Amino acid sequence: MPETYNNKPVFTLLDVTRSIQKTIAERYKTPVWIKAELNKLNYYKQSGHCFPELVEKQEGRVLAQMKGTIWKDDFIIINREFQRVLQEPLKDGVKILFLATISFEPTHGLALRIMDIDPSFTMGDLEREKQETIQRLKNENLYDKNRELRLALLPQRMAVISVETSKGYADFIKIIHSNAHGYRFFHLLFPSLLQGEKAVASMMAQLNRIRKVKDHFDLVAIVRGGGDDIGLSCYNDYRLARAIAEFPLPVLTGIGHSTNETVCEMISYSNAITPTKLAEWLLQKFHDFREPVEAANKTIIDKSLRLISEQKTRFSSEVKLFRSVTINMLQRRRNDMKIQTQSLLQQSVFLFRHEKADLTQFQNRISGATNILLKSRGMELEHIRKQINNMSPENVLRRGYSITLMYGKAIRSLEDVQPGDTINTTIFEGNITSIVQSTNKPESHE
Repeated sequence: MPETYNNKPVFTLLDVTRSIQKTIAERYKTPVWIKAELNKLNYYKQSGHCFPELVEKQEGRVLAQMKGTIWKDDFIIINREFQRVLQEPLKDGVKILFLATISFEPTHGLALRIMDIDPSFTMGDLEREKQETIQRLKNENLYDKNRELRLALLPQRMAVISVETSKGYADFIKIIHSNAHGYRFFHLLFPSLLQGEKAVASMMAQLNRIRKVKDHFDLVAIVRGGGDDIGLSCYNDYRLARAIAEFPLPVLTGIGHSTNETVCEMISYSNAITPTKLAEWLLQKFHDFREPVEAANKTIIDKSLRLISEQKTRFSSEVKLFRSVTINMLQRRRNDMKIQTQSLLQQSVFLFRHEKADLTQFQNRISGATNILLKSRGMELEHIRKQINNMSPENVLRRGYSITLMYGKAIRSLEDVQPGDTINTTIFEGNITSIVQSTNKPESHE
C-alpha cells in the first residue's frame, strides 16, 4: 500500500518504476515488429554497437521518437543481410521494419532492443521513393531532357566527378589515355563523395562548379567503384537526378554495379555498367568516326591510284599521238617551206629583173631630164653672170660713170656735202680730188 501524506497517497519512485516495469512486461511479453524511420544510426566503430534514434513523422512533423539499441552481434547479421538484399548498408534516413523487445528497468529506464530488421520492407520503401522520383521528373518534363542534348562528334574534353583514389576512376583514366589508337583526351577531376548521406550534396556542388566553366568541356562523366554495389540509393535522390537532367552538358554515368538502374543512370545522356565500359563507349565513338574515314581514305587512295594509272596510260598514248602528228606536220611544213622557198626565189629573180628594167628606164629618164634641166639652168646662170658683170663698178665706170666719195663713203645727197669739203671722184682712168666750192640743187620740173 502507498504511504499517505495529508490524506494523499504517495508512491515512491521505485514503486512507480516497478509498476511501469510490470505493466510493460505483461503487455510486451514477446518481441514485436515496429516500423519507423531510422533518423540516425549512431554506430560506434570501437565497440561495434549501435544506438539508433527512431522517429515517426507526418508531413515533416515528428509524432513520436525513441532511442534503441543494436548490439554488435545483431548488427553484424542485420547489416550483412541489408547489403545482400539492398546492396546498401544500414544507414541514416531509411524507413525500417524491425523486431524488438520492449523492457523497462527502474535504474535505466525504457529499453528498446532491436534484434532483427526486415530489409525487404526498406527495399520496398526505397523502390517507392525511386518510382516517385521517376514520376516527378516525368511530370516536370525533365526525364528525357539530358538525353536530348547533342554530344560532340568527338568528345575529348571531360569533366570527371569521382574520388581520386577510386579504382573505377583509375580504370577509366587508364583506358582513356592509354588507348592503342592514340586518341587524345583532356580530363579534369572534380573530387566528390560518391556514396553515403553527404554524397548528394557533394556531387551537386561539383555539378555547380562545372556549370560555371561548361564551355571548356564536352561532357560530364560520373564514375565510381570497381564492381562495388554498395551505397547506390543516393543516385535515386530527386535533387541529384534533377540536377543531372537539367545540366547543360551531356552527363555520362559509370557507377560500377550490376543491379537495376538508378534514376540518375536512367535520365543521364548515356549509362555504362562500369567505368571501364564507359571509357570503352567513348573510345567506340572515335572508332565509329575513324572507320568510315579510314575506309574513305582507302577508297580515295585506290581511286586516285587507278585514276593516275589510267591518266598515265592515256597521257602516254596522247604523247605518242602528239609525236606522230607533230612529225607528220613538221614534214609537211618542211616540204611546204621548200616549195615556198623555191617559189619565193623564182619570184624574187623575176621581180628583180622586172624592177631592174624599170629602174634602168627610170634612170635614163632621170638622166635626160637632168641634162636638160642643167642646160637650162646653165644658160640662166650665164645670163645672170653677164648681167652681174655689166653691173660691176669697173664696167660702169668704163661706160663713163663716176663715183664720188667723201671720207671713203659714197655721197648720196647734197646735204652730205658742204662748201669747203674735200671729195674724191673715181673714174675709169683714175681718181680726182676736189674742193667743193658750192652746191646747187636744180629746180624741180612739174
